[in-house]
Amino acid sequence: MKKSVLLVLSMLFVFAAVSLVCADKGPTGKFEAKAGDTIYVCGCGEGCDCGSLAKKEGKCGCGKEMVKTTVNKVEKGKVFYTLDGKELSAPMQGKYACGCGEGCNCGSISQKPGKCSCKKDMVKVK
Repeated sequence: MKKSVLLVLSMLFVFAAVSLVCADKGPTGKFEAKAGDTIYVCGCGEGCDCGSLAKKEGKCGCGKEMVKTTVNKVEKGKVFYTLDGKELSAPMQGKYACGCGEGCNCGSISQKPGKCSCKKDMVKVK
């Protein structure tokens, strides 16, 4: 019985230690959205590879003004939206994210470095 209790406690300790070591120390680059949400996207249109998404207006990773739109759907790790009458998509996982830190609510991500919608530098996601 004592061995079982010690084993369980040891496993809990190891799990807690691993969780602390693996804890995220920076932005995740994950954009959270669902169908019907208002978002801001890169205004370049089809063929743009910056893939900028944000919760607030501003400029995208390639320096263009972001455009307000609505999420049509979210599927397979992508956000789908309509821009200039065409359905486009961008990855929900950015290579870069807003570097504002905790409490920032611009939600900016991009596939390229640049400034986020709150004018802070984007940081590479770890």
